[in-house]
Amino acid sequence: MVEHSLPFGSVLAESGMPAVDDCWNRIGVRGDRSCPKLEEHIHCRNCPVHAAAAISLLDRYALSGEGEETLASRSVEAAVEEGRPHLIFRLGEEWLGLSTRALAEVAPACVVHSLPHQRSPALLGVANVRGTLVACISLGELLGLDSRTAARDDARIVPRMLILAATGGPIISPVDEVDGIHELDEKAVVAASNQSHAANDRYTRGVMQWRQRSIRLLDQDALLDAATRSLA
Repeated sequence: MVEHSLPFGSVLAESGMPAVDDCWNRIGVRGDRSCPKLEEHIHCRNCPVHAAAAISLLDRYALSGEGEETLASRSVEAAVEEGRPHLIFRLGEEWLGLSTRALAEVAPACVVHSLPHQRSPALLGVANVRGTLVACISLGELLGLDSRTAARDDARIVPRMLILAATGGPIISPVDEVDGIHELDEKAVVAASNQSHAANDRYTRGVMQWRQRSIRLLDQDALLDAATRSLA
């Protein structure tokens, strides 16, 4: 399986957002441990400075979207281009496809730290990705999917994190399973308007049958726009 599509660091650089003071990498648990606050808080994640950095991170997403045209208001091409690579992944019982252009990386599962006064139901908190704080959202909540899933007794099924290449900066989201990156044939895609009401929403480009699975193809622009706005 392909582990990543684009370097995570390049997405951070392209976002143009000022860096958060990552003292945990310099004098905290990931640095030389010289921070005087460690004796009191034991771990950086328990420190108010870390929490303040997380809040600052979310504020930057809000500021980055001010005055910008919303992606949902633009005319979005619904057809999937022939041979366009998509990441196929599962949330609950539903399989979805997302263009690799919307991805920075597929990463191992990691701990997500919740925040006080969550800004939206989709916001799970923040995660530390190689020393960098990244906002974490629930794609299932955003898409209105049933998060309940039957237990699957298969050691090969490993939960992953998708790092989305959003305009305001990378956003991470947990998924239940990743199949891999595959090229999808546009001839097999049925427009969302021809599907049931559940699939006919602004996040869906179409539905197709692929390897005995029904794959719901996501509209990358609408999804990334909604993901960023869920943090504002």
